[in-house]
Amino acid sequence: MLPEEAPARAHHDMGGVSRFACEPVDKSHREMTAFDRRVDALRQVLGATGLFSTDEMRRGIEGLPPDVYDRSSYYQRWLFSMVTVMLEKGVITEAELRSELAA
Repeated sequence: MLPEEAPARAHHDMGGVSRFACEPVDKSHREMTAFDRRVDALRQVLGATGLFSTDEMRRGIEGLPPDVYDRSSYYQRWLFSMVTVMLEKGVITEAELRSELAA
């Protein structure tokens, strides 16, 4: 495939992008917050019950609008992905989600 025929790079695909290549990677240990642990637990439950797969997680994260992707934390992206997929599958409805969030 010629370079001009290659598909455009998706927003989340930052590998080799020069503006990121020069930034040092923070390798310090970071404790998970309570929010992080809850989101990870939810992902584990959804995965164990067969309601959610790694591929669906990736698709949901990669499908986030660029502005949402950029301003979201790692686990916020996970949560957005899980909610999107659960809505798509009809596991929850938007009305149920809004009701729970309002409580």
